[in-house]
Amino acid sequence: MTAGAFGKASGPQPCACGSGATYDACCGPLHRGEAVAETAEALMRSRYAAFALGLSDYLLATWHPRTRPATIDLDTALEWVRLEVLDTTGGGRGDSEGEVEFTAHHREDGRRGQLHERSRFVRRGGRWFYLDGVVG
Repeated sequence: MTAGAFGKASGPQPCACGSGATYDACCGPLHRGEAVAETAEALMRSRYAAFALGLSDYLLATWHPRTRPATIDLDTALEWVRLEVLDTTGGGRGDSEGEVEFTAHHREDGRRGQLHERSRFVRRGGRWFYLDGVVG
């Protein structure tokens, strides 16, 4: 894999988001700024892939300014291994708001774990942004 605009990987490898497509056909163009997510789910998947690849700049750029932190310190000990999208509400091409429920599986020091979240997204100026989420 080679580095892109946010220091991310590119190439024919499967995308970390679990879509089944290659990185370059899926989240790669979003990470490189060549495209924007068309749906809330696409943005959520690209953000998961950004966590898996350590792309904190992309995570900040896709976080709504009202709720975005000043910085993100990614836990490099976490290895994100699988994403399950459980439910979506709204978030389509004609919507201005959407929610995506997911479980993200990870490993840390040989132990498995997971994060379950229902994330909220809003579209502003034709772009989707992560607003916030409820973990549980």
